[in-house]
Amino acid sequence: MAKLEQLSQVSPRCPLPRSVQILGVRVDDVIEDEAVILADEMIRAGGAHQICTVNPEFVMEARRNPAFAGVLARADLCTPDGVGLLLASRYLGAPLRGRVTGVELSRRLAALARARGYRLFLLGAAPGVAEAAAATLQAAYPGLLVVGTFAGSPQPRHEPFLRQLISAARPDILLVAFGHPRQELWIARNQPYLEVPVAMGVGGALDYLSGRVPRSPRWMRRLGLEWLYRLLRQPARLPRIIDAVPRFVWAVARYGRG
Repeated sequence: MAKLEQLSQVSPRCPLPRSVQILGVRVDDVIEDEAVILADEMIRAGGAHQICTVNPEFVMEARRNPAFAGVLARADLCTPDGVGLLLASRYLGAPLRGRVTGVELSRRLAALARARGYRLFLLGAAPGVAEAAAATLQAAYPGLLVVGTFAGSPQPRHEPFLRQLISAARPDILLVAFGHPRQELWIARNQPYLEVPVAMGVGGALDYLSGRVPRSPRWMRRLGLEWLYRLLRQPARLPRIIDAVPRFVWAVARYGRG
């Protein structure tokens, strides 16, 4: 909380971060505090902005999916979400300073919204999850204004209704939990109509925030072993883990800055 309350005391401008290219995907060298300040600046500036929390799965998907790669290239901020990116950046000789994960940035944006009076909308995840996540955030940040929660669907046929629902709520921050790359593509398609100042795909963050899915122990997160914890709890994630760990490592070692 102390960090958040210091927002009013920091410089109103945060220098644009340098970026690192990892297998052709831009990753911005920001830490959590800077990401929050940049998000605050986006909201104050108005217009539509997109934040992407890039991890090794994003990088590998972007190599296969040109549309997704284009969204990442055009995003206003691409945070480094994943220890694999930190290790890759060191190998490439341009180390990133730290992680900015979707879960923690979601919390920090909720705290920012409470402090500034911004309006928050949670979209996606299974029915009831967004509502539970909203309740958790409001308990943590009393006075937080959540102006909408809805499970929804990333299918294009549902977009007119979702645009109407979100536009009527007039959020300053929109967190979308459809899973990558669907959530990033959804935001990119709909932001020209919604013009939410900050929209961010958050993957499974609402599941974690709601308490429906437990996070890995802190020591595993520090060691970058979240993938192992998820695999042990959800063996069906094995293909995704293979993509995010051995294939990513091999690709970085082989192609470098590619």
